[in-house]
Amino acid sequence: MGFKSIVSQRKYWKSVIILGLIFAILYNLISILFEYGGFAFEAYYNDYIAGDRWGKYVLAQLGAALFYGLIVSYGQFKSREKREENSNN
Repeated sequence: MGFKSIVSQRKYWKSVIILGLIFAILYNLISILFEYGGFAFEAYYNDYIAGDRWGKYVLAQLGAALFYGLIVSYGQFKSREKREENSNN
């Protein structure tokens, strides 16, 4: 199974979306904890999302989540492929 066969699988894209969203949520929660010393959602909102910045924020978060999901999911599918290949030999 090569690159094309991995990225053409529906399971791969489902994995990309799920891992990406989990990454984005965890990343933002950890960022809030480190920057504000607790769950200061209002302060985080005012600093990063309020006003005209929400579009840039959402685009950056979705881009990072997609990038993370693509890399991690591909690695998972490729390692699964190698394990199956080794068990068949």
